[in-house]
Amino acid sequence: MAKRRPSGDGMVRKTPSGRWEGRIVVGHKKNGPPIFRYVYAATQRELLDKLHRAIENYQDVELTEDCSLTLGEWLDRWLEEYKTETVRSSTLSGYRGYARNYIKPILGDKAISKITPADVQEMYNQLKDHGRVQKDDIHGQGLADATINRIHSMLHLAMKDAETVHIIAQNPLDQVANPKPNYKPMQILNEEQLDAFMAEVQKDEQWRDFFYTELTIGLRRGEICGLKWEDFDETAGTLKVQRSASVKKAGELVVGETKTDRGTRKIILPPTTANILRERKKAALTEWIFPNPLHPEEPMSPGRAYNHMKTLLKRAGLPSIRFHDLRHTFATHALASGVDAKTLASILGHTNASFTLDTYTHVTGDMQKRAAEIVGDFMADIFGEELKPWQESEKAAKAQSA
Repeated sequence: MAKRRPSGDGMVRKTPSGRWEGRIVVGHKKNGPPIFRYVYAATQRELLDKLHRAIENYQDVELTEDCSLTLGEWLDRWLEEYKTETVRSSTLSGYRGYARNYIKPILGDKAISKITPADVQEMYNQLKDHGRVQKDDIHGQGLADATINRIHSMLHLAMKDAETVHIIAQNPLDQVANPKPNYKPMQILNEEQLDAFMAEVQKDEQWRDFFYTELTIGLRRGEICGLKWEDFDETAGTLKVQRSASVKKAGELVVGETKTDRGTRKIILPPTTANILRERKKAALTEWIFPNPLHPEEPMSPGRAYNHMKTLLKRAGLPSIRFHDLRHTFATHALASGVDAKTLASILGHTNASFTLDTYTHVTGDMQKRAAEIVGDFMADIFGEELKPWQESEKAAKAQSA
């Protein structure tokens, strides 16, 4: 039996055509034969440089024979075997669309183990400039940065799993800049606008509880539509968020898991919100806290909630904002009122407090200013007379600049 060649073992030779060829062992097939990776160059010195880089890249790597899969073949397997039972149906549908419409037409036929960061970046550039490849190689409108960002996130996950099961040596997307999404700026209802909106909500008996709850705990649209009475602990005054309602393209209403693992959370309700839900539960005829008025056996449709919000805004003479901006409105006023970022992150279902602070930087500046004033007053109380020289010099500097 032939001795098994170790990964990283290399060989150099000059081909009959005069080019230099190098190869290294990057893994082994199931029955033992080695899997080679080849590099070529015009001179021996150039080849040795390439070969050394390849050996470094494949050091301590043991690829399987699946490294010969094309990217398209791997994406099909990944979606079916890795994601079908682990993500929401809407997320899976989105992943399949990204693979089918954007990734496969450009890189789908290339061996996954030969995909480079430059290949991925070139794909992003093409999608940004021309959009998807259509019939007869006719291109459509370029994609928004936010769409490319989502494609990047999905492809990064697929390549990470390929690396984990030794189909590729390293994830090429680790070396590709994640395009920053150009989302529409959030629109926040200020105190006066919020008062006007709530005044209009109070007139609408059918929707009053729904929008009051939304503006006091800031749920995602699918989350508030997917609430059941089993999620509400009327004794403790808490609400467990553990599912989300969404609508497929065909119009089918589905209820699945929350957007993220952190999305499943328990919220301590404000007393007024808890009381509203207690009263509402007394007359409940269905398992849903906010059922569809026409089909109470179903949850409220997220689309119906969005459309009615637009109606209320119009009646109140307010700007036409997105439903998600109600969540932003809650979060902004909560931070401004002194709720700490970590607590707010747990209410919103964010991964960590730093994400919350990054999202609401428009209010954290004022928070830092207030914190500085509090610290200044606190230190003045402690040191008293000792701080007077600095305080007087500060007053003088302000007077001089004025």
